[in-house]
Amino acid sequence: MSEQRTGWRAVFSPNEVIQRVRPTESRKYIRNPHRGTTTFQRFNGDPLYPGLTWNDSEGPEKFKPFDGNLKNDRYPDTTISYCRWLWSVIEPEKGKYRWDIIDGALQAAEERGQSLQVRIQPYIMSLPAWYWKTGAKALPATRGGVSEPDHNDPLYVEHWGEFIRAFGARYDGHPNLESFDVAYGGPCGEGGGNASPETAAKLVDIYAQSFRKTQLISMLGTHGCKYAAKKRLGFGWRADCFGDLRADGRGEVPDHLCWCHMKDAYPREVVECGVKDAWRTAPVILETCWTVGHWYEKGWDIDWIIEQGYKYHMSVFMPKSSYFPEAWREKLDAFDRRIGYRFVLRQVTMPLEAKPGQRIEFLVWIDNVGVAPIYRPYKLALRFRQGDRHEIVLLKADIRKWLPDHTWFSEKVLFPKTLRPGEVKVDMGIVEPATGKVRVRFAIEEVLPDGWHPLSSMDVLG
Repeated sequence: MSEQRTGWRAVFSPNEVIQRVRPTESRKYIRNPHRGTTTFQRFNGDPLYPGLTWNDSEGPEKFKPFDGNLKNDRYPDTTISYCRWLWSVIEPEKGKYRWDIIDGALQAAEERGQSLQVRIQPYIMSLPAWYWKTGAKALPATRGGVSEPDHNDPLYVEHWGEFIRAFGARYDGHPNLESFDVAYGGPCGEGGGNASPETAAKLVDIYAQSFRKTQLISMLGTHGCKYAAKKRLGFGWRADCFGDLRADGRGEVPDHLCWCHMKDAYPREVVECGVKDAWRTAPVILETCWTVGHWYEKGWDIDWIIEQGYKYHMSVFMPKSSYFPEAWREKLDAFDRRIGYRFVLRQVTMPLEAKPGQRIEFLVWIDNVGVAPIYRPYKLALRFRQGDRHEIVLLKADIRKWLPDHTWFSEKVLFPKTLRPGEVKVDMGIVEPATGKVRVRFAIEEVLPDGWHPLSSMDVLG
């Protein structure tokens, strides 16, 4: 067989024993999971919020039938939906839960090609009415007439903890639940309220015990974020007000030197919370301050904002389902393509021929041109095709270790014993191990309708 030079072997000289495959890099958007821009309180195909508005408090409660439209006008394509609900909405009576809302959102997201990130907010304007009837303490001062809970009250830890445990018992490990925010206190669940470090630790432990499978996300700048990092609980982190470059000192300081999140909060809190390197093992999620349209109207430096996003190794951008200005669209689309992981298969070196049952070596060069790794235990796989017969071989490589820049490795695999003499086509893909279904596509032009990437052929020796 090694002397035969017909068909696909015709381009190789008689003494060659290996072949190199060098795919063509794609610059296009790829609908890959667990990264990129999210919709907010909405799903693919839903209309955006009008103008510069958005709504933190009203998550979706009714879900219209999917009409097949996945496109978002004046907004990127997405594979993630991010939704928030108030505690009072999901547990309107003690121990009686509106799981139908969460079930509906998970289904709606799946139908629209998205996974679902979730936050349950303790309160914005009010807590559940039943909570106050337990005799729970309120803070002596009110903000805008809103009664805020004393988070250090044992009744708060008890009732909020019971709710989180119930949520985890039902949804931990749900295949379409992307992540769950550790929003244990404060308005919107963002600042931790008045929770002491000791109370924050108790509440964070409840989250960690209730969610063993689903990715948890800390809120940057809180006692809980610092505690989770110190205990190495494997949480990702998120922060609000990405992009904030406000310069309105209001006469108190020179306008261009006033406080803003991007220059005063983020650099400090990332260090103080101990999450500078958390991106290596868990995702970073950043949410706009106001909206991108607001940035544009204020004339903020979009190039600098984008560069900071790369430096924080963000995987997910949440711009509140508010329009992207056309003048910035090209830059924002490029930003969307680069955040998170983006794997380019640069080269595969493989044999020209082998016998069934023989160990054969593949040399693989991967280039992660994104700014973060992937955090899911999918597997790199080879598929050998002869007619309708497919044999999938999982490689040992851990794709979660493909940090930004080059990864090179060699691995010997078993040439399937079931192959018949003759030509076999060889494909590569990143798959769900249990099903063999492709979950992640490489950023290369060569791709089959089912998501596998064709490499070349090999000759099966008799």
